This record gives sequence, structure tokens and C-alpha cells, in this order.
Amino acid sequence: MLKAARKYNRVVQVGQQQRSGQHWQDAIALVKSEKLGKLRKIKTWGFFDYGKTSPKVADTPVPAGVDFNMWLGPAPSRSFNTGRFHGNWRFAWDYGGGLLTDWGVHLLDIALWAVDGKMPTSILSAGGIYAYKNNAIETADTQTVIYEYDGLLIEWEHAGGLSKGFYGRHYGVAFIGNNGTLVINREGWEVIPEEENGTPKMEAVPLQAADKKDHEKHVANFIACVKSRERPICDVEIGKNSASLAHMGNIAYRTGNKLYWDKAKQTFVNDTKANAFIQPAYRSPWSFPKIV
Repeated sequence: MLKAARKYNRVVQVGQQQRSGQHWQDAIALVKSEKLGKLRKIKTWGFFDYGKTSPKVADTPVPAGVDFNMWLGPAPSRSFNTGRFHGNWRFAWDYGGGLLTDWGVHLLDIALWAVDGKMPTSILSAGGIYAYKNNAIETADTQTVIYEYDGLLIEWEHAGGLSKGFYGRHYGVAFIGNNGTLVINREGWEVIPEEENGTPKMEAVPLQAADKKDHEKHVANFIACVKSRERPICDVEIGKNSASLAHMGNIAYRTGNKLYWDKAKQTFVNDTKANAFIQPAYRSPWSFPKIV
């Protein structure tokens, strides 16, 4: 998609609508001001009840009105099962990547924003189906991913079926610095100062509520860029990087390997098993798109 957009000079706005949100922009500006001190860790997480999916059920005939062959598209052919259909598809490897690609991609995008889109040097992940072994789930219901940077860690954590996350929020991003921690989600952001000998190391910032107009601002930005031919606030390359980061976490989980990313070659270093996940095999008559 990136190659096609650049070759044909297309304007592509990816649905990371948080990039257009004022409270997200304000929070990132504070992070980049270095008021938090040395940034040591960016923690992202998602604790969602729907992450446990539903109990396993038997296959059934394809419902009337559903073109199941087209629904499957290039994915492998198989029988119909509601446990892999609408809603539940995101927890089957043929179609989705679980909470990491469902919610993680939005929150990891904020972490990438703070580091100017830099990709990690290495990735490792652990987890499994720990709580809901009898449910229709292939992806991990419990997972942690660590992305290593020079002097910084970015983390993702999820626990499907739970709703009590960190800092009193079931999802969010925490920028953890020596002077304080900025915590943000779609409801708003705040700064929690660190203390030294009982004295705050920076000024606390009470909750700054979101105006919740991210979506409409994102659409407006896209339309403006269609007219101006400028790149939108979440250009296709930004979207590619965020999606790649989420997929990297799942590839590390599925291989069990610590992965090292070669940005120039867009491959993992000396890891045939991991590189096999980069491009899916399409079933006939579909073929993987190529830009020549």
C-alpha cells in the first residue's frame, strides 16, 4: 500500500484517528518537551471483556445471504463456524491478531508518535491461552510484548476477559519518565509526578478531558489533504509502521524467538521462521498484490 501510494501520488489517511485528537497532541507535546525527564518506558495495555471471545460451537451450514467464499477471500478454505465469523474473526490467525492488532495497534501508534516513528531493534513476546481454553480463540488471551530501543522500552500487555488495567484504566498509554508519568487514553490525560524526599519532581497535571472529536477532525484533515495534495496527519507510512509493530509482537509470540528487525531489508535478521509470517499465502484465485 505504501509503494502504491507513493508511485501514484495518492493521499491515504489511515484510521489512527487519535492522531487528530487535540488532547493526544497536547500530551505528545508534553512528552517531547522532556518535562517528564529521561523517558525510560512507554507502557501500552488493553484489558477488554470481549478478548475472551465465546465458547466453542460446532460448524453449521452457511447462513442465507452470506457469500462465505468471498468472506474468506484469500484466506484458506474451511467450513462455516460462528466462532470465527463476525466479531470473533479477530481471534483467529487466518483473519486477525487478537487484542494486539485490534486495540494494540491504536495505542502502539501513540508510542511510535512519541519516538518519531522509529522501529525497535528487537522484539520479544510471551503469553498464551491461559484462561479460556474452551473458547473459540487461537490468539493469546494473555500476552506481553517488549520492544527494545536504545535506552527505552515500549511494552504491550493484554488480558482478555478482564477489565481492570493499569492506573485505573482498562486501556491506555503511560509515558514513564524520571520526573513523572503521563497517562492517557481516549477519555483524557494526566501527569503523576515522581517524588524525591517527599517533594514532587514536577508539577502534577490533573485530568485533561478529551473533546472526543478525533474522528471528525481526522476526516476533515483527509478532505483538506485531498484538495492540497499534502500528506495527511496519519499518512500510509505511519499506518504501516504501527501495523508492523503489532504484527511483530505476534510473530515473536508465535515463533517463540527474540526477533531483530532490519529496517533497510524489511525482514527479520537470520530468522527464516519469523520471515515466513511477513507475507501470507493467498489461495487461488486470489494473488498477493505487486507494485512494479
